[in-house]
Amino acid sequence: MRADRADRADDVLALARLATKRGAVRAMLGWLARRTGGPAMLVGDTGRVLAGPGGEHDPAVARVAADAAAEAAVELHRRGAASAVLGGGEGPPVHLIALDTGPRTYLAVVGPDDPHCGTLLADAARTLALCWRLEQSERARRRIESAEEYSREAVLHLLMVGSVPAAQRIAGALRPALPAMVQMYVIECPHARRREIARRIDREAGGGAWIVPCPVRPNHVLALVPPEPGPGAAAVSGGPAPLDLLIVRLVPECRVGVSAAVALRDTPTAYEQAIHALAVARNAPGRRAGFGGDVDVTVLAGPEGYVWASELLAPCLRYAPARRADPGPQELLGTLGSWLSFGGAASRHLKIHRNTLAARMRHLDELLGVEVSRSLAAQSAAWLALRLHTAPQAAAARAQAPPGHTATLDAVLGTPAAGAWARAQLRPLEQAGPTAGLETLRTWLRADARLPAAATALGISLPGARKRLTRAEDALGRSLLTAPSAKYELWLAMRALGSL
Repeated sequence: MRADRADRADDVLALARLATKRGAVRAMLGWLARRTGGPAMLVGDTGRVLAGPGGEHDPAVARVAADAAAEAAVELHRRGAASAVLGGGEGPPVHLIALDTGPRTYLAVVGPDDPHCGTLLADAARTLALCWRLEQSERARRRIESAEEYSREAVLHLLMVGSVPAAQRIAGALRPALPAMVQMYVIECPHARRREIARRIDREAGGGAWIVPCPVRPNHVLALVPPEPGPGAAAVSGGPAPLDLLIVRLVPECRVGVSAAVALRDTPTAYEQAIHALAVARNAPGRRAGFGGDVDVTVLAGPEGYVWASELLAPCLRYAPARRADPGPQELLGTLGSWLSFGGAASRHLKIHRNTLAARMRHLDELLGVEVSRSLAAQSAAWLALRLHTAPQAAAARAQAPPGHTATLDAVLGTPAAGAWARAQLRPLEQAGPTAGLETLRTWLRADARLPAAATALGISLPGARKRLTRAEDALGRSLLTAPSAKYELWLAMRALGSL
């Protein structure tokens, strides 16, 4: 009797130790299988096997045992009993005991060597029930987190495509509500730490930040936050440090790019600004940078510019898909905008297969009559046309144009306003001197922004060309080598000045 009590105590202690490990349920089922000499598993009241032991098993034996356990669990549930030994005769006996869980779950051991293992199963059932409820809660938590993550990603996607009212409705249900004015933070960090960093940012922002793991870049976290006071406000008032400074202090591996304050409808512009700032932050001593340039190209277009944009995009706008499942005009324009921003990574942004993306780009090439997928000149024209077409003042500007009026890209870029804009884009490179790489940039743009071809044309190595363009990024305060890139604006600027 004393030996039996000692054995039982050892068994309970062994189960308690297993309960502290990762994958405790599978570990305990494996231990029970070895201890009793029969396969052990958890079975639902409908006969579905919910969990089995870890390790390798003969598939045929496991299948027979699972079928026997499933049949016995359904029968026990029908009877309404808490435990029983069922089967026997032609098949193996199945020892079952109900766990204290909902919905009803049974611990089943099929054909154990010891026919008197009821006490062991009763002791195991208590610990297993706790571990099973814990694992189920963890799965539910992960599902909720995943659902919220996808919902937040959907809100960001709606903002990026201009559907602000829909984004506000969803955000209002999820909380926090989206502010009328925002700043975009793009935080570059180790992929494995994205969720941890997102939680820290949320805590430091006082719950007011709208945080989304970037759907395109696996090492980026995006945060929309209400604009902060001016740079000196915190120092004067003794208030909290700027959020980007707090982030780099908390997580030294991070690099942070911050946009200017923009209206919520201009979230795509804020994202581009933050990406450009991030390019500077990668080489900045403080590992953070704010955007100090200007990406508003609508200043260089009068009424004829909006007419030109409509004419360029007209084949796409008038397109009627042959099949209901084919993308329509707005979806094609969305694909074009995403591809111009992210290149091949647009498939992750749009949640489509890369072959589908390639097929849509070929279709756009045919519709627009230019090789958007290959030519930087065509890409830059399409990029400008999309910006002008979606500008808030586009419809009113087109209405002011004389009937039957047509325009060309050179005419759009030939205005005094366009010349002033172009000189402002290139002035930082000219002021930085020859080491900033103005000629390298021109050669790179002539090579359709392909680095190997640019390196060959310059007669230097590929790393050398990359280093020169990195210096140009620092001088411009803009991203060149990482999408979204400023290559379209710079191509247009050089075209406007006759440098290409």
